[in-house]
This record gives sequence, C-alpha cells and structure tokens, in this order.
Amino acid sequence: MIFKNVTFYNEVFQKDVADIQVENGRITAIGVLGQEGRDMQGYTLLPGFVDIHIHGRGGGDFSDGTVSSMDRISASLAKCGVTAFCGTTMTLPREKLTDILVTARGYMGKEAGARLLGVNLEGPFIAPAKKGAQNGDYIRPGTVEEWNALFDASGRSVKLITLAPEAFDSTDLIRQISGCCRVSLGHSCATAEEANAAFDAGAGHVTHLFNAMPPMSHRAPGLPGAALDRSEVTCELICDGGHIDPIMLRNAFRLLGQDRACVISDSMRAAGLGPGTYELGGQTVYVKENGRYAVLEDGTIAASITDLFTEFKNLLRFGIDFETALRSCTINPARAIGMDDQIGSIATGKYADLLFVDEDLNVAEVYVDGIQA
Repeated sequence: MIFKNVTFYNEVFQKDVADIQVENGRITAIGVLGQEGRDMQGYTLLPGFVDIHIHGRGGGDFSDGTVSSMDRISASLAKCGVTAFCGTTMTLPREKLTDILVTARGYMGKEAGARLLGVNLEGPFIAPAKKGAQNGDYIRPGTVEEWNALFDASGRSVKLITLAPEAFDSTDLIRQISGCCRVSLGHSCATAEEANAAFDAGAGHVTHLFNAMPPMSHRAPGLPGAALDRSEVTCELICDGGHIDPIMLRNAFRLLGQDRACVISDSMRAAGLGPGTYELGGQTVYVKENGRYAVLEDGTIAASITDLFTEFKNLLRFGIDFETALRSCTINPARAIGMDDQIGSIATGKYADLLFVDEDLNVAEVYVDGIQA
C-alpha cells in the first residue's frame, strides 16, 4: 500500500511532504515513489497516539481481566486515534492482579484495534494517604518476591509500575524493578529528598504529575518539584482541563520541554459512553452530566473520561505549540517505556500505526499495523 502526496510530521517532528509505503505492517519507504497509490492531499498524517496509562474505555475496564473488556478498550481507542496503549491495573489483591496479567499476556497480538503494548501496574505499593480512587484494603508494602511473581505472570510484559518510595523500604526494590521496566513514583507523600533518593536508585517517571501527591510549594517542593528538576525524569500529565489547571500545565511544559511530558488519559470504562454510575476497582464512581471526570461518592476525583486526541486539541487551545503537544502524545510516552524504536513517530522500519486528520483536525482514518481500524 502506498499513500501519495502525504503531508506528515517526520521523525524529527517537522512538517514534510512525501509518499509513504506500507508493507507487512511496517513503514518500508518514505520519499518520492514511482508506484501508483492513494492520493492523500487534504489530510495530514500524524503518528498514532500512545496512551501508557489507561484503565478503561467503551464499557471495558482492564482490571476486569477479561478478553471482552480488553477488546472494548482496544476497539474504542482506535476510533479516537490511539493506536497503542498500556492496560493499567488498579490496586488489587495479588491473585486478581495475577489473573489480569495472565489474560493480558495471552491477549497481546490479538487486539480488536489499538495495540496492547503491555501492562502498567498502578499500585499496589503506594501510600494510603494518597490512594485517591485506589482501594485502601489492598495497599501493601512492596517486596521483591511479589514483584518477581507478578512480572513472571505477565510474561515480562509489565512496562510501568507506580510506587510510593516513602511508604516502605523501597530502595532495593526500585533497583531490582528498574532493570525490568520503568519505575514511576506516584500516589505518594514523598518529600523532595525521598523522591530524589528514589530517582537515584533507578526510578525515572512520575504518575499523573500534581495528582495524588502533596502540592509543590516554594519551601516544600515535594515529589512534583523534584521531578520537574530532574532532566532525566518523564512526567505524566492528564490534560482534560480539570485534573490540572491550564496555567499549571503551561508551567509544567515549560519546565519539561519537548521531550519529558507524557500525556495520558487515565480514563475508566465510562470514557466514550456518557454520564451514569460505573464501577472502578471495586468501587462505585459517578459521571455527571457535562462532567469532565468520574468521582467517588465523597467527590474525590477517581479517573478521567477523556482520550489522548481530545487532550491534544486541549493543549493547542491552552497555548502549547503543535510540535510539543504532538511529541507528548506519541514519541515521549513510547520512549518512556522503551518502545520508541518501534512506535511513536513516522519513520522507515517502524510499525505503520498512523493517524490521518482532516483540515479541521478531526480524526479521519486510523491504521494499526497498516490495517485500517
């Protein structure tokens, strides 16, 4: 398959025009190609978006641990321009997490739409005081033994794990895990000193920056301040306009630059469905009419109901430049989980995970492995 006269953002995220050839699920040539193909004038090609922190969408939740729920998430994501994702678990009993990981392991490669890259374990090794919508009954100190068992059950497909470094003696565990996947700090009351010690031990990522952690101040920078200060640390941002005020988002992007911000949805099963009563991690959550996120009974924000493409357009509306916003939804999250050599940009040899948008920046066509979703 050849797309002709394609306006696209190339590997260094500069606008370019070329023909693009796709064979066997990969981009095999970019340039002036002599063969006939489909004329794509009037459209712009973007890399498929990559959501590394998503619990659910389209009525399915990853923590359901079923193929049918994973299918719902995968199919619904592809419709809104997300071509790859990390299914994200809640804080749950070890047996339940094991079952989810085994199911996910068998599901990879059989998706209904967006590609399942692996698993994001949000917990269970977090701080009770900053549990947010996580179920406190299942929070526990991390151990090397439990980590090894979970990682083995996943077929070594865990890409991210969130933990609170101050909640237990975490240094040795961080060193152990960081050799296997990305360690993210979050749901945490860590001071800047505790956060920096964890970063020194091998942590390199922060889960939904500013949310589920004490606020940053000029005398107590805490986890947010430490993360923003470390040039090697990547940070997740929920950009629905409700989880983080646009002013703080602009400040965060100024400090993170083009390469360190990773936009995530953190969405749950209600995303794409509308208002109503839903379940998240064994707890009842509510989405109100015109609501931007799901909440618990006490009003605590539980999860978003957004998607990356909507957040991308939000960022443009908030004043973030196009290239920076695009990087934060594509190559940055791919790099954060060590998969930027396969996905996240339009380059020869990478998967043909492609997003065509029209002149009004609406999703027009989505391809995963070169197959239209």
